[in-house]
Amino acid sequence: MIEVGNLTTMEVDALTDVDGGLNLTDGHARLVLSEQQAAVVARIPEMFAEASRRPFSSIEREAHGTFLKAIGQHSAPVGTGRILSCYSSTLATDIVARALPAGSTIAVLHPTFDNIADLFLTRGLKLVPLTEEALLDMNWPGPPVDAVVVTHPNNPTGLVTPEGHLRSLAEHAARHGQTVIVDASFRGQVRDAQYDTYAVLDKAGADWIVIEDTGKLWPTHELKVGLLAYSARTKLPVYRAFSESLLSASPVVLLLVTGLARDWVSGGYERARELVTRNRAILQETIGGVDLQLADPASQISVARIALPAHGPDSSLLYKDMVARGVHVLPCAPFHWADPDGGLRFIRVSLARPYSTVEAAARTLVRSYTEMSARLT
Repeated sequence: MIEVGNLTTMEVDALTDVDGGLNLTDGHARLVLSEQQAAVVARIPEMFAEASRRPFSSIEREAHGTFLKAIGQHSAPVGTGRILSCYSSTLATDIVARALPAGSTIAVLHPTFDNIADLFLTRGLKLVPLTEEALLDMNWPGPPVDAVVVTHPNNPTGLVTPEGHLRSLAEHAARHGQTVIVDASFRGQVRDAQYDTYAVLDKAGADWIVIEDTGKLWPTHELKVGLLAYSARTKLPVYRAFSESLLSASPVVLLLVTGLARDWVSGGYERARELVTRNRAILQETIGGVDLQLADPASQISVARIALPAHGPDSSLLYKDMVARGVHVLPCAPFHWADPDGGLRFIRVSLARPYSTVEAAARTLVRSYTEMSARLT
């Protein structure tokens, strides 16, 4: 019997499947390096030598500036000491959770990846959901909410918070003494999400924290960084919480990020976008044969939700059956952290995989759904 736990547990199960099942769970890029990316990776021995002779601060500042400019964040506080390099965006989120006062009330986007809510809850914070509908209506929570967390673009739906909406939220937060927290882990994949968030937040006078991530962009086998940036206005002990967790990220990884970010603005973005678009198309075509459809057809991120009709199996049953067939995907109930039943009719598939993997997984999903539906009638 497969126990359905949190999303990361399911991702680990897929990663460690001794039978070699297809892993379409996590949103990390598990692709073959492009020719240009392979050339960057081939320079890792040189990067080790460079990391030994160059000051860490110089390497870090260059990585921050190159990566953030590559994704449109020209007003990010590069070189101020207010961007911290973490091993991952998850660690950055945990640092933020520890920096917030215990017992604070936090509004978190709903649905979104469950470890965001889990980390805040573990650190003694009280959570209330901010629905995507409320975000689009600019219906912002007031006191006693102390901070508002948005995922931009959102995982799993791909929703991009429009620039005017973020400005409205930031102005609201400034009036009410709230902190705006933006998880922008998928930002690098979507041009529409790459307006200058830092300029918007600062101009509104908001207290803010922004988390960036390189792990969703390049197939570097967990050689990545999560960037934790915070405003000059904040009185939260962000740096203290960071210093309790780690010394620094690897300078070699930061040099790797610099090289890959340069490729990203020299055709790398377009090459990656083409792969994801092609995979989304074959998924949509294959599931359409049994009247399944993409729940978020306008999404541009490297994952896709599939909507399941009410008369067939729900995603928890479909997930278990697919794992038994050697294919790992994610049921969406855990994304709906405040209302798990709301996610039972969605299943999520990662598109940052080789085309043949996505195609084979889509065919298995169709067989699984068809055979399970027949048994339920």
